[in-house]
Amino acid sequence: MNTLFSGDLPRSRAMSVLLLLVVLGLALAPFVTKGVRPLNTAATICIYIVLVASYDLLLGYTGIVSFAHTMFFGIGAYGVGLGFDKPVPAWSGMALGLAAAIVLTLALAFIIGLFALRVRAIFYAMITLAVASSFAVLASQMSARTGGEDGKTFDVPELLSPANEFGEFMGRIVDGKVLTYYIVFFCAALIFLALLRVVNSPFGRVLQAIRENEFRAEALGYRTVVYRIAANCIGAVAATLAGALMALWLRYVGPKTTLGFEVMTDILLIVVIGGMGTMYGSVIGAALFILANNYLKSLMAHAAGALAGVPVLEAALHPDRWLLWLGILFILAIYFFPSGIAGRLSGKAVRPGT
Repeated sequence: MNTLFSGDLPRSRAMSVLLLLVVLGLALAPFVTKGVRPLNTAATICIYIVLVASYDLLLGYTGIVSFAHTMFFGIGAYGVGLGFDKPVPAWSGMALGLAAAIVLTLALAFIIGLFALRVRAIFYAMITLAVASSFAVLASQMSARTGGEDGKTFDVPELLSPANEFGEFMGRIVDGKVLTYYIVFFCAALIFLALLRVVNSPFGRVLQAIRENEFRAEALGYRTVVYRIAANCIGAVAATLAGALMALWLRYVGPKTTLGFEVMTDILLIVVIGGMGTMYGSVIGAALFILANNYLKSLMAHAAGALAGVPVLEAALHPDRWLLWLGILFILAIYFFPSGIAGRLSGKAVRPGT
């Protein structure tokens, strides 16, 4: 177990319990829930865990503030979508599209890193924002290939079709959609473990040294620009793979689902809530954020119905105000967990005398 998690096991019992609940919930989601919405929520959590962990490699472990992450996310999604976009979708087309997406991602990440990582802080952030915005505009204008603002739906091989049933297990029909979910789940788990291995390797230790004091790392003989470019490329490839999983699950690609700035703000919120510089924070943060995003409005509707006739409370809990309460919950989370949930729990485990 220690080897599987690269020697970086959860440092507190509370965090171990939280992680276990999330992993078990995701692993059993098709059989402990009913309907399309819960399964879609679980798949989205799996994908966002990878996406947020790949961004935390940059922000939390290396100190790089980038707004280009959604661009790489979108490249992976469009690579799979265009690969499958044929009269008869084939795995070979998907593989070719994904390979092309990874090559494009590495080229863009290297070029951006080569020219932009030599500048500092806000200048690099603005450069990445400009590049990502340009790519989003390009994807919208190439409507013949990408579907423009409306995006593009595509078919998948028959193996993954909901009409393809394999049998029944635990009272649920196991079909192509369930198989797709487990492809997403296991691929997300493998990518997350790979990122966990990266940050706990000697390479990851250098990244953390650069984050803490780049000049001292340079004085010790490390070529910090090379390490930052490498981190940029690794994080970008992981984001591309997350985009590929999103497209495979949705059977749709579009600017709003992958390239929108709202996706970037969601990533930043999850990183802060989960805890920067803690890979496990991406698991806890993504689960809490996606669940709140999908179910807070429904919970408020039930609460408002139960409090019907109580003027102030009924009005305050009206479902149309769910974004207000979501914002309040995030403010409270940041106030009580300034280092993130995983950071706070880890800090409790390593305080002096324990």
